[in-house]
Amino acid sequence: MARTESLMQELGSAAPTFTLPDVVTGKSISLADARGPKGLLVMFLCTHCPFVIHLEKSIAQLGRDYDGKGVGIVAISSNDAVAYPDDSPNHLAGQARRLNFAFPYLYDESQAVARAYHAACTPDFFLYDGNLKLVYRGQFDSSRPGNGVAITGKDLRAALDAVVANQPVNPHQIPSLGCNIKWKE
Repeated sequence: MARTESLMQELGSAAPTFTLPDVVTGKSISLADARGPKGLLVMFLCTHCPFVIHLEKSIAQLGRDYDGKGVGIVAISSNDAVAYPDDSPNHLAGQARRLNFAFPYLYDESQAVARAYHAACTPDFFLYDGNLKLVYRGQFDSSRPGNGVAITGKDLRAALDAVVANQPVNPHQIPSLGCNIKWKE
């Protein structure tokens, strides 16, 4: 496991477009389909990373808590499923069903979407406002596997609450930390 920080893409950057298959339904989901009137949260996840496993129940709860509040949410897995078969679409679909994800879980087989978003790790979070400009890229919260800090999601939830309320997001943001994206050779 390579501990990797998010790259902290420049705030104000435009959300890159995408059209990817949902691992549960098979339906293609685009940026336009995923966005809400107030914004969009894009999360890069996978099934096997200890950092994702540590947060996955709280990420699922966050999706349920913000469902219907005007911010679209999608998860994307971009890991090389040949080298990491636990991150194949079937396993991702199992994770989504087990956790009752309230958001689409998309598979980025070409890894082009991860590269466009400058995703570096799992989990990696990108929150865009209603104009699809980046307002938050950072950690879920300060909890990490084994550090004893309670999982609250306070950092990401504060940013989401600001977007929902049409308020500015605090620009002081701490990078997410997780496993590196498993890039193809």
